[in-house]
Amino acid sequence: MIRFALPLVLIASPILAGEADVIAAKASNSGGNSWRVDATVQHADTGWDHYANAFEVLGPDGTVLETRVLFHPHVNEQPFTRSVTVTVPEGVTQITVRAVDSVHGHGGGETVVDLE
Repeated sequence: MIRFALPLVLIASPILAGEADVIAAKASNSGGNSWRVDATVQHADTGWDHYANAFEVLGPDGTVLETRVLFHPHVNEQPFTRSVTVTVPEGVTQITVRAVDSVHGHGGGETVVDLE
């Protein structure tokens, strides 16, 4: 019997990039309730089909306080840091920063930041 070995072909799939993670974040007070939030995002962007397309700043109750939309893939720039200005409600002393990707939405690693 003659057997033929078929080559294994791997097709790049957007799902292989996984979820986007916020690997670092910091907040600086800009005066009053205004804060500048710097988020460092890591994601195995594959191109326009699957990339980190935003990060969100959440209050302690999970309310989205601000969203920074990322308008293009960062295939060759990983990890990358971007900023957003957020108005934080009076009395809030901690925020959470989470990344969003175009396939999974949010769900990767997030970072909690104490506001000092």
